Amino acid sequence: MAGGSYTIVEYFGGDDGYRCGYCKNEKGNFSHGMWSHTMTVQDYQDLIDRGWRRSGKYVYKPIMNKTCCPQYSIRCHALNFQPSKTHKKILKKMNKFLSKGEMPAGGSGGEPMDSFLQEGDVVEPSALCSEDTPSVTSIQEDQSSAPHTEPARKPAAAISDSRPAPAAPKPGLGPDPSRPQCRKARDVRKERRLQKRKQEGGVSAPVTPHPATPTQTSQSKALEEFINNSLHEMPENPLHRLEVRLVRSSPPCSQFRASYDASYQVYRLYQMAVHKDPPDKPSESQFKRFLCDSPLEAETPPDGPDVGYGSFHQQYWLDGSIVAVGVIDILPTCVSSVYLYYHPDFATLSLGSYSALREIGFTRQLQQQAPRLRYYYLGFYIHSCPKMRYKGQYLPADLLCPETYVWVPMERCLPLLEQTLYSRFHLDPDAGDARVLKDVGRALVLYKRSIMLYSAYSRKRRGCCDEAEVEQYAALVGQTCAERMLLYRA
Repeated sequence: MAGGSYTIVEYFGGDDGYRCGYCKNEKGNFSHGMWSHTMTVQDYQDLIDRGWRRSGKYVYKPIMNKTCCPQYSIRCHALNFQPSKTHKKILKKMNKFLSKGEMPAGGSGGEPMDSFLQEGDVVEPSALCSEDTPSVTSIQEDQSSAPHTEPARKPAAAISDSRPAPAAPKPGLGPDPSRPQCRKARDVRKERRLQKRKQEGGVSAPVTPHPATPTQTSQSKALEEFINNSLHEMPENPLHRLEVRLVRSSPPCSQFRASYDASYQVYRLYQMAVHKDPPDKPSESQFKRFLCDSPLEAETPPDGPDVGYGSFHQQYWLDGSIVAVGVIDILPTCVSSVYLYYHPDFATLSLGSYSALREIGFTRQLQQQAPRLRYYYLGFYIHSCPKMRYKGQYLPADLLCPETYVWVPMERCLPLLEQTLYSRFHLDPDAGDARVLKDVGRALVLYKRSIMLYSAYSRKRRGCCDEAEVEQYAALVGQTCAERMLLYRA
């Protein structure tokens, strides 16, 4: 394993029901959970591609066919994203506010980001003492129990190469992909003049037809033009100035530490105003635990982006003060949105949608440095919760099939979700999980500072009765992670 890094997790199962943050069902939320003491970015990438998601160092996976509000992993193809009319209005609204100080009236449009897991969902980890926690120098792998070379993994982008042409989305869900891209009026006039001259016997000039499918170059311009050009076109002395700063939150950099208190105060106001938390609930310890602590290791590989991989806060500074913070993870193939909070005084600026557009643009910037990094993950899409359906407006998008873990175009999933809360998206009824671990003895465990196969651990612990638990864990994380991550055994 590169750099001697290991992922260390404790698995907790998922038999108990907890309060749902979406429909408020007191015992309807079911999920499997793991506490991650440390985690590599590649392991987390593989886990979220199997329906897992983190909240602080707690990593959880909803039990889709059991929970009251099924939560489907959703990703946007950032390179092919085209802002809808609604998205353009949001960008123009921000530009008007910055240049002229015009604060729009009305509500925020009902666009809350994911609510946290309730505190009761999080199971406390075992207290790993220093001699239990492995380090690069303290681990001695026994050759007889060393894992085999891990199998080659299919790139995440491979699924999209064979995507069928998307059908037209429902009204309000974004641009119609079957329609040609809009052209500037002068280009249309020029083409008409050339056609007229040709009909009148004049010089015949080739007319390049407008492509039905826009090239990546034209696609790459659309979002950036609306974000950057609108800012460049502002007057010399705008009433407000907006700056977006990326700061590493784990391990915390100096800029993160310097802005910690100001960031926490915005979070506290947001939780009370948007999620109706009592004043004592959004405590500093909760803020640190869920939005600052991260199991992800900071990695800066030569083929990665300049900022590296790991956990970050993207801070929105307005006239020298923080007004919003997007918590994100930068991973090998995606930027993953963790949470967004903002000052409630600026709710009418639709900062949830605005930050998502900025994060899609940021993903496209990173892709120029790291070609594999091409997706924007919006967390979970919850069709049964109307306020969470806004995530389906960032097209083209895929939802993760909860049984085969294959990404399926969203337009194929929506008709199924209209019929039933829980749905399998894969069309082949015989298809299953292609990355299931068939031999639980191949799973890696950490026991008394030693890394070993579960089969070796079972021989050492004669009479141990945790095989069913380890089998469940291995099935949920998949073969690749089960043979690479370390499952802590007390």
